[in-house]
Amino acid sequence: MKIYNTTINPGQNITIQIPVANLPSGTEINLFAHVYRSKHPGPVLLVTGGVHGDEVNGIEIVRRAVREKMFHGLKIGSVIAVPLLNVYGFINFSRGFPDGKDVNRAFPGSKSGSLASMIAHAFTNEILPFADLALDFHTGGKSVYNYPQARFSQEDPESKVLATELNMPCTIESGLIAKSLRKTAYQKGIPMVVFEGGESLRIDEYSIHEGLRGLKNVLISRKMIAGEKTQIQSLELNEKMWIRANKSGIFSLEKKSGDFVEKGETLGKITNPYNTYQTKVTAKMKGFIFGHNNNPVVNRGDALFHIGASK
Repeated sequence: MKIYNTTINPGQNITIQIPVANLPSGTEINLFAHVYRSKHPGPVLLVTGGVHGDEVNGIEIVRRAVREKMFHGLKIGSVIAVPLLNVYGFINFSRGFPDGKDVNRAFPGSKSGSLASMIAHAFTNEILPFADLALDFHTGGKSVYNYPQARFSQEDPESKVLATELNMPCTIESGLIAKSLRKTAYQKGIPMVVFEGGESLRIDEYSIHEGLRGLKNVLISRKMIAGEKTQIQSLELNEKMWIRANKSGIFSLEKKSGDFVEKGETLGKITNPYNTYQTKVTAKMKGFIFGHNNNPVVNRGDALFHIGASK
């Protein structure tokens, strides 16, 4: 295995720095990849975090796995762990890049494109080709909390197998988005599952715990490490719906992610600052809340609760 002019032999653990670009100050920005190789052949698992720079729980899951030496002493195969893909977004507390570009809409990238495109190009050409399967760890968006979940594509049956091995509290079919890392991996024949957990710019220990548990389960399932899997009951959510604000105002939660709800049940209330009205937010379907909005001030039409159900 040779990544960016560095050869990693069987039995070696090496950290590789791939230079991408520079900050305006001249500081060099590098893509760090921790590579772990067993002495015995087997699958190559790619583990990534920080595709969006403010999604700290995904970054923290990969970082802790590296710190806790989860990938040391592999029985077979190899692991490539990239804790932080979007360094620019991370240092600016931002989802995207200084120019507003989203790296997860820039794959497979270009050498002469935007910053996002250059990082996508480096990753696609220097790291992705070695992977046989991949886990991409994300966090919910701004003010949106996602209950720990695995997202797979119906177009790729192997990704569903991988999602089952990850064994999150809920498993959700999610379509492939153009120019995303997952779509690029699919086009290269690499099954990839996206983990979502917690809220951007906030550490959520439950989501991190579940991500680490699931990652270890995958390694055990693929016989890359020894041990017993820690299994929980997982909901497969085939139908999903966003419940949106019917008025603008101050939003107070009565239900949250992880709750089961009945159709018509009150999920929260919206009141304006002057007490001239209050309206209930109700469930439009029976199901499981796997995402909710923590923003206390909302506008009409804002997404408030993501509810899913099994067919």
